[in-house]
Amino acid sequence: MKTGPAFRHFVSVALALLVCASMLAAQEAGAQAPPASPPGGGGTGGQQPGAPGGAPGVPGTPGRDPGMGRQPQQQPFPEPRQQMPEMQRMIFLSGKVVMDDGTPPPEQVVIERVCNGMPRPEGYTDSKGRFSIQLGGNNAAVMMDASVSSAEMDPSAMGSRSGASRSPFGQRGISERDLMGCDLRASLAGFRSDVVNLSGRRAMDNPDIGTIVLHRLAKVEGFTFSATTAFAPKDARKAFEKGRQETKKKKFANAEKELKKAVGLYPKFAVAWYELGTVYQQQNKLDDARNAYQESLKADPKLVTPYAQLARLAATDQKWREVADYTSTLLRLNPFFSPDPYFYSAVANYNLQKFDVSEEHVREALKMDPQRFPQAHHLLAALLANKHDYKGAADAMRTYIKLAPNAANSAQARQQLAEIERLSGAPPAKPEAQ
Repeated sequence: MKTGPAFRHFVSVALALLVCASMLAAQEAGAQAPPASPPGGGGTGGQQPGAPGGAPGVPGTPGRDPGMGRQPQQQPFPEPRQQMPEMQRMIFLSGKVVMDDGTPPPEQVVIERVCNGMPRPEGYTDSKGRFSIQLGGNNAAVMMDASVSSAEMDPSAMGSRSGASRSPFGQRGISERDLMGCDLRASLAGFRSDVVNLSGRRAMDNPDIGTIVLHRLAKVEGFTFSATTAFAPKDARKAFEKGRQETKKKKFANAEKELKKAVGLYPKFAVAWYELGTVYQQQNKLDDARNAYQESLKADPKLVTPYAQLARLAATDQKWREVADYTSTLLRLNPFFSPDPYFYSAVANYNLQKFDVSEEHVREALKMDPQRFPQAHHLLAALLANKHDYKGAADAMRTYIKLAPNAANSAQARQQLAEIERLSGAPPAKPEAQ
C-alpha cells in the first residue's frame, strides 16, 4: 500500500515550518557563538544547539517532573538500606590544551565534560591554551554552543541531565558520584581530543589534570580558525579582541564598531568578518550579515563557520538549493564539524526530492547527536514512510514524539503515527504516560 500525496505533502509542510522556526530561534538564541564545536564545532558537538522552547513549531524544553518539589514523608531514622544524599561540592580543575605539534590552539577551545555521551561546556581556554574551570558551575560566561541542546543548557534540566545541582550558597556543586562515567575533553572542529577520566576524582584532589592534546583528523581541510589571523596587524588584532569582548557583553553596537575597524585595517581578516556577521545577525541586519560572511569566505574559503551561518540564513528563507550548496561545501571541508550541517542538508535535499542524500545525512546527524534535533527523527519517519518502511517510520515518529511531546505539531505527529501504523498493519502503540 502506498502513502498518498496528501500525506507526503502534510509531512513536507510540517517539516518546512519546523526547520524555519528552528532557524529563527537559533538566530535569536546565540548567533554570536560560532556554530559548530562552538553554535559555535565540531565539537561534539551541541546544542547550538536545538532551539529554545517557546518558538512556534519548535519543541520546548521538557518540563519538570510533576513529582519534583514534593517533600517526602519524614522518618526519624533512615531505613537500613536507604542511602543518604551525597554532598554537593565545588570541584575545580585546571590544565592546558596543546596541538599535536606542541603549539597552543589557534583559537579559544571549549572544555567539555562528557557524561554518558552527553557533552556539557564547562569553560574556555585562554590565548595560551590554559584553562581553569569549576565543574557544574554557573557558566554564564560560556556562550551557548551549537553543539549543546537547549535542554542541556536549561537550568531546570541541569540537575538531572548534567549532574549538577545548586548549593545553598547560590553556586552549583557536583557530587563525586556524579562524575562516574564522565570524561573531560577539549572540543575543536576537525580535531580529536585526548580525554581525562573523571571517575573517582574527589574535591580535595590536585586540580591540575595536566595537558590535553588535540590531534588533527584525516580528510579535514577546513577549520573554525583561519591562517589569515597570523598576518593581521597589531591594531586590527586589538580591535578584533575588543569587538569580541563587547559581543560577550551583548553590547552589539560597540562590537560592530570595533569589528568594522578591524576589517577596515585588514580586509583579509576572515575571522573578524565572521564575527562581524554574527553581530549583524544579533541586530537583525541580515543582509549585512550575509555580506560579512561572504567577505569572510573571500578572505579564507576554508573557514567553515561562515558556510554554517549562510546555510542557516538560507534555510530561514526556504532557499533549499543554497542550503544544499553551503552544507555540501562545509561537509567536504570538514565532515566532523557538527551535526548541524548534516541536518540542514537533509532537510534541503528532502525538499529538493533527493531522498537518498537526505536519508544519508539525517542518519549521520542522528549518529552524531540523537537528541539535538528532535525534528531529525520526524524527517527520518517521512523518508522511511516514502520507502514503505512503515515499521522504521513508526519507530522514528515515536522517538520524535517522545523527545518533543509539547511541540506545536505534536497532535499532527500523533495523527501521522496513527496513519503509518495503519499502513503497516501493526496495532497502534499505547501512548506513554505524560
